[in-house]
Amino acid sequence: MRIRVAHAKDVNALAQLEQTYLQDELSQGQTKLMQGQSFNPNELALLIDKEYVWVAEVEDNIIAYVIAGSWSFFKRWPIYQMLLGRITQLQLDTVSLSLHNCCQYGPIWIHPSYRGQGVFNTLVNNIKQQVALKFPYMITFIAEDNERSFAAHTQKAAMQVIDFFTFEDRDYYLLLSHTKG
Repeated sequence: MRIRVAHAKDVNALAQLEQTYLQDELSQGQTKLMQGQSFNPNELALLIDKEYVWVAEVEDNIIAYVIAGSWSFFKRWPIYQMLLGRITQLQLDTVSLSLHNCCQYGPIWIHPSYRGQGVFNTLVNNIKQQVALKFPYMITFIAEDNERSFAAHTQKAAMQVIDFFTFEDRDYYLLLSHTKG
């Protein structure tokens, strides 16, 4: 397996991978909204060009990817607009979050055949190292009913729950990760 920064030529493979996983979630009888954010090819191209995208590939096939980006990219969606207002008002013991010291992390998608093989840890560690050059913190949110993602992020990525919120009748954990150390 090879881990690398995504390139413009990866857009179609990333879009296909993402749509496959969204459809998998739908086919499993999910009655609530999707577990993750979905991006169209133009948005994926912009993320690759201006933000942070890492991929894992096996035999030249992308089997996973992770995204992180500045609030200037993510603020166009209502959930992120709400998060921006929330994070700047949170009273944390050692951290004051702002548009300038944190970024949005996620989603992360991993092909089911490669889950549990260290892909998650490797992708998260790589993106943390790249993001650390500009942001000391990453923020993400996970639906309360997405137990697998919550466990991975809190146990494997050492992210800490800093808040809990509801958006469009769905409950979410808000998590924070230090990018250094």
